[in-house]
Amino acid sequence: MVQAAGMAPPRWYFGLLSPEARGKIAFGLVLSQPSVVQVQLAADPETGSSSEQVGLPAKLINGGIAGLIGVTCVFPIDLAKTRLQNQQNGQRMYSSLSDCLIKTIRSEGYFGMYRGAAVNLTLVTPEKAIKLAANDFFRHHLSKDGKKLTLLREMLAGCGAGTCQVIVTTPMEMLKIQLQDAGRIAAQKKLMAAQAQLSSSPAAAAEPAVETRPTATQITRELLRSKGIAGLYKGLGATLLRDVPFSIVYFPLFANLNKLGQKDPNVKAPFYVSFLSGCVAGSTAAVAVNPCDVIKTRLQSLQRGVNEDTYSGILDCTKKIWQREGPTAFFKGAYCRALVIAPLFGIAQVVYFVGIAEFLLDLLPKHRA
Repeated sequence: MVQAAGMAPPRWYFGLLSPEARGKIAFGLVLSQPSVVQVQLAADPETGSSSEQVGLPAKLINGGIAGLIGVTCVFPIDLAKTRLQNQQNGQRMYSSLSDCLIKTIRSEGYFGMYRGAAVNLTLVTPEKAIKLAANDFFRHHLSKDGKKLTLLREMLAGCGAGTCQVIVTTPMEMLKIQLQDAGRIAAQKKLMAAQAQLSSSPAAAAEPAVETRPTATQITRELLRSKGIAGLYKGLGATLLRDVPFSIVYFPLFANLNKLGQKDPNVKAPFYVSFLSGCVAGSTAAVAVNPCDVIKTRLQSLQRGVNEDTYSGILDCTKKIWQREGPTAFFKGAYCRALVIAPLFGIAQVVYFVGIAEFLLDLLPKHRA
């Protein structure tokens, strides 16, 4: 022990820990550990025992900062994923991730790649707060016997947190998808208008329509006015089908990959092994649940391109995609999801390693000596 029993270490103490110990804490954001982040050299991102602790405020601040930085860095890839998933056979505007980003920059400018980012930047912190608090609650009640949580109970805690998280995730995804896909639909309409103009006489050609793109506030008001609060939660079932299985796949896969780096059963795996295990497990889980993500994206899209299908529910969407686009359509944008998940782990590692929240909290008068 580095401190007397019952005495909390000063905030700056966190900065004196070894890089390996500091790095372990980064998994608190992605693995949704309980409200007290474990800070010991042998800390396992899946366990709940340690000697040094960092409180929930620091964890939430670091989680929020990591989320904000992560959204900023990988949002263009997420936009490409949404557009690739939404385009249907016969109406393809983009052939790949790079093709989508290049065409987006050409038609909408550089900031066109960040359409809908404001929604994520606004809601990412409360989303993490709910997930962390919920996971803390479930872990507390699943470990009443005082024993170390089993892998199954870790999975149950993660699934419970994921279920609570959709309170924020569903409306956030709902608004984000409308803004992200607006550029694709607009580009498709321009292409159709150009083709119609070429096939008809100049006199018969209609004047091009003025392009109008609604804001997140306008979409929210319209949904609340026409459908009430339920309008913002369209696709809730599909969101659950994506997020809960993600936790079920991720946690056991990470645990087993992490064990491969242990030279001795009593010694925890090195930091880099845990980091790589998290990236591989996260990317694998993201690809595994991609069919659910495709269905969710299609169901939450309010606007459709020319001659594109509409869906009445999860089963109807699944059936139409299978029959008209084939099974490979369920993995549209899968590599984009993998490319989004992996960097988030690295960003979370850096934020927790630097200890931004600890530095900020140490500046507050009540934390000064």
